Parts: sequence; structure tokens; C-alpha cells
Amino acid sequence: MSQPAAPRTSDFFDGLAADLSALRDVTLRRFRPLTDEQLNRRPAADKWSVGQCLEHLNIVGGFYLPIITRKLKQAQQRGTAPAQTVKHGFIGRKMTEAMRTPPSQRALKTPQTYAPSGSRLPRTVVEVFSRHLDELAALLEQARGVNANAVRIPNPIIPLLWPRLPDVAEMLVEHLKRHVAQAERVLDSARRPADATSAIGGEVGA
Repeated sequence: MSQPAAPRTSDFFDGLAADLSALRDVTLRRFRPLTDEQLNRRPAADKWSVGQCLEHLNIVGGFYLPIITRKLKQAQQRGTAPAQTVKHGFIGRKMTEAMRTPPSQRALKTPQTYAPSGSRLPRTVVEVFSRHLDELAALLEQARGVNANAVRIPNPIIPLLWPRLPDVAEMLVEHLKRHVAQAERVLDSARRPADATSAIGGEVGA
């Protein structure tokens, strides 16, 4: 089977920007108005609260965003020219595909380093998440001005793995979408009868 045509760089980053804009809208509409109780409510003992979903994303963002910032600065200093199309690596595609697989089909285990705390979380977790969305959007806008295919980002779990920036960017956005959807399911489950919460899909992991 032949591989799909490589996407144009501008189209690729336009798509990610649209996804981040949609996530920002969900954050403003659904997460920011939450009370402390709503933020920390867990649908079951083994399920994350909305706050824990966002804290997990903040932890992951806290690792990746500074690295992407540094790698983009290095690429800008080298004066690399943007490529017309985006290149994806085999491992990078697999990382993104894993994030796109519904939790009901494949629940992913989060490494303890990136797991949220079990303590009651303050509402500032939502503000930090919102800032991370804005920061990632700004970084991806910067990535349009360099050869993103030549920028390599280290993988935090497998140190010898350095995927291309487009792969990491796409994986991060899919990871955000995955856990924001999980957080929305938590909110939706609060409106359902108590005996229905056991059927709510939700993973304790990335």
C-alpha cells in the first residue's frame, strides 16, 4: 500500500492551529467556570478528575515546551528555510496513531513521572493549561519559519528516540485532544445517573 502524499507544511500547521483553537474554546467554555468541587470530582476511584486530566497535560507540556522552544531557537539561528512539505517518520506516525486510538479500544498507561497527583487541585491548573495551549500555538507558528523536518525532539521515555518536530507536534496535539475529551466525559458523567458512571470510558493514562 502506498503512503499518503506528504502534506504541505502550511496546511499541516494550519490544521494543528485549528485543533488548538478548538481546545482553547473548550477550556474557556467548560473548564474555566468549574468550581473546586467540579474540578476535583472523580467519576470512580480509578478514574481521573478534570483537574487531574489537565494536570497530566501540564506536566507533559512542562517537559516538551521548553525543549521545543530551545530547538526552534537553534534552528532560527542556523537560518534554515521552511520545507514545502512535512515529513513523518515511522515511529512518529505510530506515536500519533496510538493517541488517536479510542481509549475504549486501547487504554494507555501513563508513566509515573507524568501522572497527576492524587491531591486536591486548585483552579490554577486550568489557567496553567490555558497558557500551555497558547505557548504551543505560538511555537508552532514559529515552526512555520524553519525547516521543521530537520528539528529533532528527544523522547522523554526512550532517550535514544529523537522524532522530527512535525511528529512530536502532531502527537502532542492528539494527546491534548485525547485527555480533554476524557475531561469532558467526566463532566458529562456528572449529569447521568450514578449507576451509569461505570460505563463511562476513561483511562488512567496517556
